[in-house]
Amino acid sequence: MNKSKNYAGIPDEFAQLETAKVVLIPVPYDGTSTWGKGADKGPQAFLDASGNMELYDIETDSEVYEQGIHLADAITENKSPEAVVNAVHKTVKEHIKRNKFVTLFGGEHSISIGTIRAFNECFDNLTVLHIDAHADLRQSYDGSKYNHACAVHEASQTTNLVQVGIRSMDAIEKTFMDKEKTFFANDTVNDEFWMDKVIEAMTDNVLITFDLDALDPSIMPSTGTPEPGGLFWYETLEFLKQVFEEKNVVGFDIVELCPNPNDRSPDFLAAKLYYKMLSYKFMGEAADEEYDNTYDVDYRSGNNPSKFDDDED
Repeated sequence: MNKSKNYAGIPDEFAQLETAKVVLIPVPYDGTSTWGKGADKGPQAFLDASGNMELYDIETDSEVYEQGIHLADAITENKSPEAVVNAVHKTVKEHIKRNKFVTLFGGEHSISIGTIRAFNECFDNLTVLHIDAHADLRQSYDGSKYNHACAVHEASQTTNLVQVGIRSMDAIEKTFMDKEKTFFANDTVNDEFWMDKVIEAMTDNVLITFDLDALDPSIMPSTGTPEPGGLFWYETLEFLKQVFEEKNVVGFDIVELCPNPNDRSPDFLAAKLYYKMLSYKFMGEAADEEYDNTYDVDYRSGNNPSKFDDDED
């Protein structure tokens, strides 16, 4: 098992915060999940699997780690769900302002409330692409609006939320759902043009929040609430590649890996998925080419004050 302090055991020269284009923030939190526990162990299982992964990507003919991937300190706040969201929000925003491509690995899906809030404050006209088995649109759950079941409720009110792969929800969530921008799991089976329709529903700037239970449990059983009828590997990659090619993906998080010590293949899938997404983001870009995340502090603070809180700077 890889014990390197760097993501995937990459050489130090590619792991420095100052020069890396990518920042990876682990968030080992599992405070509000309601059935299968263990998402707090997801980030370490992901990192262990990443350390045993080949770093050359055949499809893109690239070694994306050469763009630089800095493994940030894990966010270990766990006093309350709200405190975790606030910590994620603060940390993500700091790295966006450093002109980094910010990625996170959870942890349960409630962490994404903080992720989305930070990106929405920093990028104009943001689409949140929510890939998940569950709608996660409840206004509150178990007495908290910072529950994993509420992961994208705020996004539904403040961003252009596009949902893909949904196949489990409560009736109350229909009141918050935009049916024109929701692509249920059966849509992906019965409509050969579903990927194009998802793309058309997006604005230019896209943040991806990827719950691993969007994938079919035959390939991803290690989640808290596996649902039958999910996405498969190659169709997922085809879709993600199209998103990265046609839109400006500004960041992403991956959540809800609940590792099973008797089956490590889902951990490896998560590791490959993360690396694939980075490979698509930087496809065709030279390692020495300067990265610009399109974040403009003067524009945001001057013209969008309601989204920007300088007290946290």
